[in-house]
Amino acid sequence: MYPVLNACMATTITYKRIWQIAYPIILGSIIQNIIRVTDTAFLGHVGEIELGAAAVGSVFYMTFMMLGIGFSVGTQIIVARRYGEQRYFEIGKTTEHSFFFLAAFSIFVITGIEIFLPKLLPFLIHSDNILRESADFLEIRFIGLFFAFTNFAFRGFYIGITRTRVITLTTAVMAVVNIVFDYLLIFGKAGFPVMGIKGAAWASVISELSATLAFILYTVRFTPYKKYQLFAFRKFSRETFSSVLNISLPVMMQNFFSFAGWLFFFLFVEKMGEHSLAISNIIRSIYVIMLVPILGFSFTTNSLVSYVLGRKQSYLVKEVVFKTLKLCFLSVAVMVALNLIFSRALLSVFSDNRALINDSAPVLYVISGAAFFIGAGFILFNAVSGTGHTKFAFRAEASIFVVYVALTYLLTIILKKSISFVWAVEFLYGALLILVSVLFFKYYKWTQKNV
Repeated sequence: MYPVLNACMATTITYKRIWQIAYPIILGSIIQNIIRVTDTAFLGHVGEIELGAAAVGSVFYMTFMMLGIGFSVGTQIIVARRYGEQRYFEIGKTTEHSFFFLAAFSIFVITGIEIFLPKLLPFLIHSDNILRESADFLEIRFIGLFFAFTNFAFRGFYIGITRTRVITLTTAVMAVVNIVFDYLLIFGKAGFPVMGIKGAAWASVISELSATLAFILYTVRFTPYKKYQLFAFRKFSRETFSSVLNISLPVMMQNFFSFAGWLFFFLFVEKMGEHSLAISNIIRSIYVIMLVPILGFSFTTNSLVSYVLGRKQSYLVKEVVFKTLKLCFLSVAVMVALNLIFSRALLSVFSDNRALINDSAPVLYVISGAAFFIGAGFILFNAVSGTGHTKFAFRAEASIFVVYVALTYLLTIILKKSISFVWAVEFLYGALLILVSVLFFKYYKWTQKNV
């Protein structure tokens, strides 16, 4: 049976309930990150230039992809609120308008990238080798944005109604397809040409398409979509679209700034040299794995906060946040322990270059400590968004972005600190998220927001 919220939610939020919602998201995220790890592992055995270019290219792509994720989180907030209010018939209408917007927006972004990418990249990237390989990667990679945005609309719907196991299934399909085509296209196996970094880009595009098809098939076959009036394809409603956009647009921009900070981070690190960039790509691959449980519990917090507010149970928000924090910290502690015990073995997955492995180890220890701050920050900040006060969250994220980028620039370009010292900015980022979230719940009238 799929886990759904029931009458027991009226008085308490159990650890089991939180875990039942979170673990399919976490498992799906683990599988999704296998895709990124696979790309890095394969390209790490091709060369440092390809590894560094993939780092810049992937972060550049993810920065724009975060816009789609942000809109889907806004959709998720509204769907969860309607689910709590038991206004099921409005869920499909909200989701469909999310599909319409994300499809149109993805086409707009892809077109803009095709026009401006050749002019933009030389301005951002110093190394000619990294520039050439990054351009080859991104020209292909952005084709998959249409399918990725479609998948995010589905995710917003399913997380909002707490039927999250489908995310595991569709992401598993995506991972298998990506691994197979990474192997075939990067190295030129089974009659395919050797494509290197272009092969990694095409493998990702094909895998995103496969996930879209899996979502559609699953929804038609196993989801009571008529209950939610999904796929009714009603006429465009300006009122519904405005409601979705009002909540989602600030989350879009919040997520954009969040990941844009990481883009600037990698662009500044690129100025430190190809070796530092290769180290950072390896660390990024490990770091995103550590973020898996954090993001899973964060999405759960967001959805549950919106749900209990929809049921007029604001007194449960504190319980949701603290219990989710405990589960998140436990998950992070396990991963940090594995990092410390098996650090060399873990790093050797991404490269057989001994110098690269040795220089990456100190950075791994830094991010292991920062993960606790990031975990607490993400949980609390997603609770803020779950209340519907997404404009506050956007303004806070924008302010943190300015501080994060300025400090990274200072450490990399002005002070020329070591790569380990530079990665320590993640401690600051997590601490600032915690600070603004605590101030919000302490001083803001957060229960008075209609969604």
